[in-house]
Amino acid sequence: MASTPQQSDGPVRPRGPRTRSRASHSLESVLAGAVEILDESGAQGLTIRALATRLGGGVASVYWYVSGRDELLDLAADSVLAGVLEATADVGGGDPIEDIRTIALTMFDAIVDRPWLGAYALRDTTSQIHSLQLYERIGEHVMRLDLTPRQTFHATSAVVGYVIGTAADLGQEPPAAVVSGEVSREEYMASAAAQWRALDAADFPFIHHILDEFDGHDDRDQFLGGLDLLLAGLRLQAQG
Repeated sequence: MASTPQQSDGPVRPRGPRTRSRASHSLESVLAGAVEILDESGAQGLTIRALATRLGGGVASVYWYVSGRDELLDLAADSVLAGVLEATADVGGGDPIEDIRTIALTMFDAIVDRPWLGAYALRDTTSQIHSLQLYERIGEHVMRLDLTPRQTFHATSAVVGYVIGTAADLGQEPPAAVVSGEVSREEYMASAAAQWRALDAADFPFIHHILDEFDGHDDRDQFLGGLDLLLAGLRLQAQG
């Protein structure tokens, strides 16, 4: 689960170049290329050299915009969350809880299909300005519940942590047999459910209690169930 975002006194631009070689790209194209590689190969596939090759230039043209791979990963993640920020720009004016739910679900959908993203979302908001703005947006809706600063901080952090943590967990790389096509995801989950059914109910009463729900469950529905529980508690706190 992501840690609490670091606070920033203002937007921090990517650090200046180490050399003054002429840049042949733009920051937007560099980040778009990085996201493409990350989506295709994960974090292990993203190197400065691989990105430069994709963009059709030398590594110096990438270093013009970022100081290294870590900054590239942070800014690539931030560029994805910029889309969440844009997609939720008009959210507001209704029930605060429903507005928070809408933003949280949009954020979840952006992360869950990108197994690499959860590790870098809101990792360093001193450079991830869109991530900081997204954290701010969620916090401003929590503020509408008229909670104390401490309650507001904890509530906002809980929502963000739940979204990122759950999306990262559900978006993990599938088992090798599923990736290779040896079995489908449905067949793999059915096999897991069958193994659970074979367990002794006296030793695993919880497993047997929820087996029918687990068998064939929808990950997004599972996420929404937990989110609604969290938000219901937040509503009760606001009414207390």
